[in-house]
Amino acid sequence: MNAVTVSSKVRVSRHRSNLRATLTALRAIVSRDLLVMRREVIVLVVQTLMQPLFMLFVIGKVFSTIGASSSGFSTLLVPGIVALTVFVTALQGPSVDLARDLAFTREIEDRLLAPLPTLLVAVEKMGLAVMRALISGALVFPLAALVLGTAYQVRGDRLGLAIALILLVALVGAALGLLIAVVAPLQLLPIIFALVFTPLIFTGCTLYSWAALSSIRWFQVVTLFNPLTYAAEGLRYALIPPLVHGQAPPTLALGWVLLVLGGTFIACFIAALTLFYRRVIS
Repeated sequence: MNAVTVSSKVRVSRHRSNLRATLTALRAIVSRDLLVMRREVIVLVVQTLMQPLFMLFVIGKVFSTIGASSSGFSTLLVPGIVALTVFVTALQGPSVDLARDLAFTREIEDRLLAPLPTLLVAVEKMGLAVMRALISGALVFPLAALVLGTAYQVRGDRLGLAIALILLVALVGAALGLLIAVVAPLQLLPIIFALVFTPLIFTGCTLYSWAALSSIRWFQVVTLFNPLTYAAEGLRYALIPPLVHGQAPPTLALGWVLLVLGGTFIACFIAALTLFYRRVIS
């Protein structure tokens, strides 16, 4: 056996050992975070479903009952509320947790000392946020069925597309949340949320369809700069059944929805990981 063969075997063995240590550390971190999430599941459910509950009841149920909205309005509302719930839940997870860890708890230092690639620490935070968002989004459907009753209508022939879009929306929200966490100091987060969330919600086509804004052209254009618009419109395309003459209400083209959401995720993800690495290494 020559020296080259021995050296090659040593490198392979070392690589396997490093990979095993990385997987073990990652499994331990994920297990710890899942344990914390299970202990806080009631709080998570209450926090994420209170807003959808009241929006579904007041806007979807009460408004239609008193004649303030049309009978089919609740069908348009459900995909928007699902998009909003998934996006906000995914955004709040890493933005709050990671910002806190980077500030005064310094818990992030323990994770950085583990035998893990530095960027994998941030990716794990994002993955946990995505999981929370998917659970929250899934719970909106039975909640909507319970609140809206017979007015609840969702098509099932595009279920795969709906799941893929919900996952993409969660990824966009988590990437944006990670970017906020590494850019903004913890003490500024309440101000940022106050300045960002209100415009985000009301210009994101969650409470109305994009096509309905055709008479307010300037505002219709403004909504196109909000990724939540594409999330809501994409889910309307996937979830709303044909309502009038066998046709579903018009939505933004699916190609534009996927392009903007995918591009937003990639841009926020790359920027967030770059800034995270610079911050924790320095």
